[in-house]
Amino acid sequence: MNNSGHTLLSVNVNKVALVRNTRHVGYPSVTRAAELCLKAGAAGITVHPRPDERHIRKGDVFEIAELMRLWPNREYNIEGNPFHNLMDFIRAVKPHQATFVPDSEGQSTSDHGWSFPQDAARLKPLIDECHALGVRVSLFMDPVPEQMAACKAVGADRVELYTETWASAFGTATEVKVLAQFKATAEAARDAGLGVNAGHDLTQANLTRFIAAMPFIAEVSIGHAFVSDALEMGYTQAIMAYQASIEKAYA
Repeated sequence: MNNSGHTLLSVNVNKVALVRNTRHVGYPSVTRAAELCLKAGAAGITVHPRPDERHIRKGDVFEIAELMRLWPNREYNIEGNPFHNLMDFIRAVKPHQATFVPDSEGQSTSDHGWSFPQDAARLKPLIDECHALGVRVSLFMDPVPEQMAACKAVGADRVELYTETWASAFGTATEVKVLAQFKATAEAARDAGLGVNAGHDLTQANLTRFIAAMPFIAEVSIGHAFVSDALEMGYTQAIMAYQASIEKAYA
């Protein structure tokens, strides 16, 4: 694990599973992809097993859990909707972190965060259960500063800021305004006593400026762009490139 205090990189390997699932030959191996990323310096591995197993399958979750035991200084993050299939995996695997995401079973990718106070009562017992299992909880949230104190009140340890709007605004006239909204939210989370993660549509190009504005971000989870780059660069070079984008934020 990186002890520099800089933002850590967790690689989401869902898209590797998506490619694998188009054939019945068993490759590319999701676990092998995770291993190569860890060897190259990734601080963690993220999976998002959905009920329909359209990418990550049940077996992948457990195989990667076994792999992570060989890397005790790296973190395993399992994300998903705790009211679907997520909690079964959390109970069985006890990963370092559970990221609760309010996606529906049919949607193609996560597209919004939790809402408070509406979701508080049903989330709290599951957050408490995770804590009893020794698992840190992060809540997937839109960049709304006013929601951060409620996340802390319900027992969350961290929030993961949903960064699609940042990715869409990057390089446009709205970039400064959108970045300010994320910064205000991250600072509100920090002030409430929460750790701050971020993820969704982060790329080599937009990552540096985002982290430079919020250098206290604990972790970014990157999947689609990372796997796209790895197809061209290879896993090792892609890890190095994303680490360089992170380090550039602190230069």
